[in-house]
Amino acid sequence: MQYLHTMIRITDVDASIRFFCDGLGLQEVRRHSNEQGRFTLIFLAAPDDLDRARESKTPMIELTYNWDPEEYKSGRNFGHLAFCVDDIYALCTHLQAMNIVINRPPRDGHMAFVKSPDGISVELLQKSNSLIPSEPWVSMTNTGSW
Repeated sequence: MQYLHTMIRITDVDASIRFFCDGLGLQEVRRHSNEQGRFTLIFLAAPDDLDRARESKTPMIELTYNWDPEEYKSGRNFGHLAFCVDDIYALCTHLQAMNIVINRPPRDGHMAFVKSPDGISVELLQKSNSLIPSEPWVSMTNTGSW
């Protein structure tokens, strides 16, 4: 058995690319549009997984955009995506500058949660040892759910 990808249905390609690529730093590996099926698949990978994603097509996130409008209900049964990051404070600062809400701030210097434009929870974990707890993160309260 081999892990291939996680598929997420999206409603706005531009907003999702902005969040996952411009915000989180993932990179588009490939894109496939199917005229007959009326959908577009966009495969993304984390920078450290790029070579492996191109060679073996794993591990990746598959954003699925169905051309015909459809309302997707968010379900907690999905759980979340998780990424290891070099500097959780720097990334959360970057996301805030993009007006992305930090739902669970990295008060402990180790873990934070944000949500994609379609309400998918994304866990951010500090790659090395936790950073020293510091402001403004220590005093920040949770916002919404994750």
